[in-house]
Amino acid sequence: MRQEIIRMSKKEIKKLKVVQRVMDKQLKQKDAAGILSLTTRQVRNIIHDIKTYGDEAIIHGNRGRPSNRKYPNEFKEKILNIIRKKKFLDCGPKFTSEKLQELHEITISRETLRHWMIETGLWIPRKMRNKDDYYTWRKRKDCFGEMIQTDGSVGNWFEDRGPRAVLMAYIDDATGIPFAKFYPAEDTRAAMDSFRKYIEKYGIPQSLYFDKNSIYKTTRKANLDEELRGKEPQTQFEKAIEILNVEPIYALSAEAKGRVERLFRTFKDRLVKEMRFADVSNIEEGNSFLKDYLPEYSKRFSVFPANSKNLHREVPKDMDLTWVFAFREKRTVTRDFTIRWRNRFFLLKKQSIAIKKQRVSVLENLNDEVRIWFNGRFLEFEEITKHSLKELREKSKKTKTEIQKEPKQPWKPGPTHPWRRQNRALFQQLKR
Repeated sequence: MRQEIIRMSKKEIKKLKVVQRVMDKQLKQKDAAGILSLTTRQVRNIIHDIKTYGDEAIIHGNRGRPSNRKYPNEFKEKILNIIRKKKFLDCGPKFTSEKLQELHEITISRETLRHWMIETGLWIPRKMRNKDDYYTWRKRKDCFGEMIQTDGSVGNWFEDRGPRAVLMAYIDDATGIPFAKFYPAEDTRAAMDSFRKYIEKYGIPQSLYFDKNSIYKTTRKANLDEELRGKEPQTQFEKAIEILNVEPIYALSAEAKGRVERLFRTFKDRLVKEMRFADVSNIEEGNSFLKDYLPEYSKRFSVFPANSKNLHREVPKDMDLTWVFAFREKRTVTRDFTIRWRNRFFLLKKQSIAIKKQRVSVLENLNDEVRIWFNGRFLEFEEITKHSLKELREKSKKTKTEIQKEPKQPWKPGPTHPWRRQNRALFQQLKR
């Protein structure tokens, strides 16, 4: 005898097993309702349907039937024929649905349209796309200095003639004018120094476009001080460009900052060979070579911007770039008026009880010079050794111990103390 096959989902199989236990008196209706997230009345109705129609009654009655809200095939073909026209070939589902409403007065949801377009090959989901087939060039910015892309590239720039180095490069998005400098490593010091050199040559740009390298974007959580001020954690480089009022823009992919990536691709071809012919073999010679090479490169490959306005700003006269591009952190003044910074110790000269346990800003510029900032002014200090700090604390501890050992003299109120005047007046009254 031929057996009948009933297809069920995992959810329906679970429901059938629970209901069968209720029918076999192994489980109460109330408990079954809790397991299936149903009411006891619904459980009784299911039991009745199974007894009447068999196990297939557990399957929803609408399975396999077309939806009552399904669009007619004629309407679907009409929409797809419109999309197949040249104007819509590179349009996404959302934009297409908007244009169908605007141009043809046809209202259809974005998701329905997306399924139809994927089904017919008129739209390829992002995960399935070949980037070379769909990539669209972003329009350049209009003005020189409106946005600068930056990145670093480590490699054998001097081939076998010298050490590996990193080239910190900047390129203007509107004109393609580059700026570059060689450094031993790609770190915060190199990023700060290269951007400072760029500003000294061209001025302060409006925005800076870079990736989420740890130099430019930190992943640590905000500390207590940052949470109280409502600020996001910042890298040392972010703190510097915030002072300069430069807008940071973070790229989400390498393709997003393609202009600087293509600059490196060109440099690795042309610049490396040019330095080979000039016998450049180290970082110092490379930076000297770039001073003449970059202007020639700009003349050949840069373009005219859409707007001739230069958005670079001059450095304010009261701003010292030496201390803008500096490492800065908060430190606490100890009880003996000392501050610790990167295993160095500083003793404040003008000591006041009001500054004890206060948070001060320690700044160290790229020349390893240190300043301490507090309450709108720089504090005077001297650097001491760890041994001197130890002697200072032992002396302070000894002095404190000696003060505690001295016998305390009983306190007597002075001749003009209010207590004496009050008692003298009372004595005169009693004498009368």
